[in-house]
Amino acid sequence: MNAPSNPALAERLRIVLVGTQHPGNIGSAARAMKTMGLSRLVLVAPEKAPDRDTQAMAAGADDLVEAAPVFATLAEAVADCRWVLGATARNRRIQLEPLHPRDAAARALQAATSGPVALVFGRERTGLDNDELQLCHAAVHIPSDPAFSSLNLAAAVQVLSYELRCALLDGAGAGVATAEAARTPPPGDGAASHAELEGLFGQLAETLDQIDFHKGRAPESAMRKLRRLYLRANLDAAEIRLLRGVLADAQRMARLAGEASHDGKIG
Repeated sequence: MNAPSNPALAERLRIVLVGTQHPGNIGSAARAMKTMGLSRLVLVAPEKAPDRDTQAMAAGADDLVEAAPVFATLAEAVADCRWVLGATARNRRIQLEPLHPRDAAARALQAATSGPVALVFGRERTGLDNDELQLCHAAVHIPSDPAFSSLNLAAAVQVLSYELRCALLDGAGAGVATAEAARTPPPGDGAASHAELEGLFGQLAETLDQIDFHKGRAPESAMRKLRRLYLRANLDAAEIRLLRGVLADAQRMARLAGEASHDGKIG
């Protein structure tokens, strides 16, 4: 195949493996990536460190494994990303927009024009858990045969790496219209980082608790919907600061109201 038309975009695409249970699968995934011109491998809390099996299965892609940073949590691994896509074969309570691999690749390239993009793969047996999926903007589903849908980790990485390769080669022109019409569109230039968004969501959750927004109901459902709403807004860093300033004032007023109520009871 020809070289990608925009190698800078390929450098912004990272494959993130979460909780990998078999070291050999890390090597197989690295090989799958390298055959498609991808080089940014990231590991999150692998059960075992890369070993001889990793090297054997990498079959020449050892450099990707050796250069791969290791993080304790997925949140740390994607903190600087502009868009995060979770690979999952299951319908979860986390209501992420489901994407076909081809559409996901086109949108990933569009997002990569403004910053790093992560494609996240979970554990071999259980995949990504709900808390990890909560950190993703959308989900990608490989349309395997329902009668035998099990796809090993390296095969899943190969499928998505191939789609990214094809999108890079044709400039992802076919995916632009799809991305523009997406319910959760990729971010544009100047979009807030993943860490900035997670900071907003954390403060929002605290504020809702402090003002008793949930009134005894479980907060998870409301927070899932609010996360989706803010992700669709494609906030930039200045907008994040504005919203966090509003939340800080709401938190201050909640504290004052609580103190006044406490003083009134004492009196």
